[in-house]
Amino acid sequence: MNVGIVGIGLMGGSLALSLRELNYVDKIYGSDHNKEHCESAIKLNLVDEIVDFETITKCDLIVLAVPVNGVISILKELVHVDESTTIIDLGSTKKIIVDNVPPQIRENFVALHPMAGRENFGPQAAIKDLYKDSVVVFCDIENSAQLHRDRAIKIFTDLKMKLHYMEADAHDRHAAFISHMPHLISYSIANTVLAQEDKHSILTLAAGGFRSMSRLAKSSPNMWEDIFRQNKKNLVEALDLFEAELKNLRQDVESEKWDDVNNSLKNANKLYDIFS
Repeated sequence: MNVGIVGIGLMGGSLALSLRELNYVDKIYGSDHNKEHCESAIKLNLVDEIVDFETITKCDLIVLAVPVNGVISILKELVHVDESTTIIDLGSTKKIIVDNVPPQIRENFVALHPMAGRENFGPQAAIKDLYKDSVVVFCDIENSAQLHRDRAIKIFTDLKMKLHYMEADAHDRHAAFISHMPHLISYSIANTVLAQEDKHSILTLAAGGFRSMSRLAKSSPNMWEDIFRQNKKNLVEALDLFEAELKNLRQDVESEKWDDVNNSLKNANKLYDIFS
């Protein structure tokens, strides 16, 4: 099986490294609008060759590892691929993508989201085991033809991922609370501190808590702007509920209702019971 990956950053590059471990993957071709990314992908041995888009369209598996708007644009250029070609995307929002898949290739397309990102980005951030033991969510799988459904399921099973299935709408709402809102808050925390503190104070006083909360602010601005735009409705709902929770806690602090503050903190501790 020959694989063509469009977008050779963290997600695409890491997938390429993992796919090399599968004995049925023959060649991995790469394509990226960023010339430096292409050069790095070759130097880092992420892909076997950088090729033009026409070559990508002839691969058995096409992976779209670009921002959501880019996925939608590229799908329109894939309407003439062979019916045996499987197309997948790695986007963090799914509903707008599945709604914009050209009908000619809807059965070729498998919508999925590997929940395996990191805050670093670019080809140099790629790591072989990024996907291993992480969750991958398949969305609206019933709209994909059996051949492509089975191929995608086999690949991500062989990559040792945990497979889950849900509707695109449900995925996007859950992602807004569990992924997209935390990223937005992390950016806001970073901007708040940068506006109030000088570099010396940040370096001197920033400990584990601040580093953990601001870590996501290292993520690609272009990618996350795109995600926020495409999942705006769900993200705004999540932020409204977060702001209400934050307002209540702030009021309890201002009013010195320390028992209520303590109860709120204890309730938040329950989150980590889920992970244990």
